Amino acid sequence: MTANTASAELPIENFDGCNFVDLLRWRADHQPDRLIFTELLDGEDQSLEIACAALDRRARAVAARLLEIASPGDRALLLYAGGIDFVEAFLGCLYAGVVAVPSYPPDPTRIERTLPRLRSIVRDAQPRIILSTTGIIGLAEQLCAQATELARLPWFATDAVQDNDADAWRQPDVDANSLALLQYTSGSTAEPKGVMVTHGNLLSNEAMIKHAFGHTEHSVGVSWLPVFHDMGLMGHILQPIYLGAHSVLLSPLAFLQRPVRWLTAISKYRATTSGAPNFAYEFCARKIKAEQLEGIDLSSWRVAYNGAEPIAAETLERFTKAFEPHGFRPKSIYPCYGMAEATLIISGGDPDGSVAIKEVDAPALLRHRVAPPRSTGRRIVGCGNALPGESIAIVDPQLRTRCSAGRVGEIWVTGPHVTAGYWNRDEESARTFGAKLSDGDPCVYMRTGDLGFLDGDELYVTGRIKDAIIIRGRNHYPQDIEHTVSSCDPILRPGGAAAFSLQEDDEGRVVVVQEIRREHVGVDLDQLLGRICEAVTAAHQIRLHAAVLIEPGNIPKTSSGKIRRRTCRDLFRAEELPEVRRWQRTRTIRVATAAAGA
Repeated sequence: MTANTASAELPIENFDGCNFVDLLRWRADHQPDRLIFTELLDGEDQSLEIACAALDRRARAVAARLLEIASPGDRALLLYAGGIDFVEAFLGCLYAGVVAVPSYPPDPTRIERTLPRLRSIVRDAQPRIILSTTGIIGLAEQLCAQATELARLPWFATDAVQDNDADAWRQPDVDANSLALLQYTSGSTAEPKGVMVTHGNLLSNEAMIKHAFGHTEHSVGVSWLPVFHDMGLMGHILQPIYLGAHSVLLSPLAFLQRPVRWLTAISKYRATTSGAPNFAYEFCARKIKAEQLEGIDLSSWRVAYNGAEPIAAETLERFTKAFEPHGFRPKSIYPCYGMAEATLIISGGDPDGSVAIKEVDAPALLRHRVAPPRSTGRRIVGCGNALPGESIAIVDPQLRTRCSAGRVGEIWVTGPHVTAGYWNRDEESARTFGAKLSDGDPCVYMRTGDLGFLDGDELYVTGRIKDAIIIRGRNHYPQDIEHTVSSCDPILRPGGAAAFSLQEDDEGRVVVVQEIRREHVGVDLDQLLGRICEAVTAAHQIRLHAAVLIEPGNIPKTSSGKIRRRTCRDLFRAEELPEVRRWQRTRTIRVATAAAGA
């Protein structure tokens, strides 16, 4: 499926429809040969391309065949590694009025870690059908043997659909309020929940992304992000369709195997926008060698967005230092903030501006106050400001009043991009999406569960309420403790730590779990554990209950790189972590209750 890129310009401002089906149909009619996706099949040279008209035809063909089995309003589970096959299946669901439920195929080599999330999604969404590729369906027998939920459902290979099946398609009854997909949350603090995203939510958030990033139909994106995750789906699948722009896709595995492939694709395709969670920038700065960068030119990269997990100022500096000699501009770094419950983006800055980094007093921050540093400082990266059509408030979660300047509170958001709630969770939806301030403000807000503050219009995110560690009445941010631990020795992997609390004798006890590099032979691990304990005590005035070193790559994380601290805590208690060495005080422990303020 190759395409001629020569095509008339068609700015999104000319579109007056209310759903993504009408949008792609509009582009297919007016820009049939406009190149929209390039998939790098091997992460480098082998590629597959598709233009607007061909993509519309494939979506109609999938939809026509899908409606032979399912009905509008049914859910379809999408199991794809990514790429154009996923795009066709996702759009086929929209064209059929079927609710897409994107997920990822469990890793056969780590089935015990990856299958439970999928089973949870299937039980919650109750899909009518599973869509996938011929290759993945060939492995379905192994999955079905361990998950009866999957065995009971019909599996359908969308790559086997013929183009002429499109002739049987009929326009669905879809409007702005129609449910487009269930976007399951990352599950960093609880079981994944299905966020109900409407066509109106999609169009609103795509307009916000366009504004925030300064996109035009001439923008070019490169992405290795998982397509079942909101950042990859909204940012690099739906945004190019919205803009009529070009998106280059490679798989997450291609990036993880050779991170330089990401930068090579940016250079080759002259990408203007690409991004990832913080860990990916750290990964590149550590793993890519100078000799791999020969011929790479990053000067086209205008928006290097960073989101989905705590953004480390040190990482931004290391990345810039490593790649500035190859054309990367410091002003391209673009911290932003978002979540599935808001479709994707919530805040972002000026794409031509500088990164806002604020150093605050760490002890004061633990008391939810923002003050200049006195003894111990903490640098926090700003995530931009509210975007057109939305409002952001910093709220005392118990009093439900706006926090005054200089105070940390819960981040509340309102706007047309805020989604319709959680699938089959009415009470939780009411608590999260139906929040109101006590001052009579008529707006209905969504509670993000994140803590932060505003400095002028700039939003600073400080952590999650449910992850807060409370010891003797004092709040501690787990990411601060994790940073202290990972910084103890180069043999410890940055971004590979989890800090959480247990309960003993009605008093919190803090545990840290840290990945160690494979090259640890000859390292005195007992001495290293001692240094970790001393560092945490010195920096945070906390006596650790336990410190555990584990094999690399085994800290539980979400698809966007967030640390799953509760899962790590459960594995610690069950003694199921792949431990290299453990130090622990000898006392009986039990799981702590949820942190106060949630």
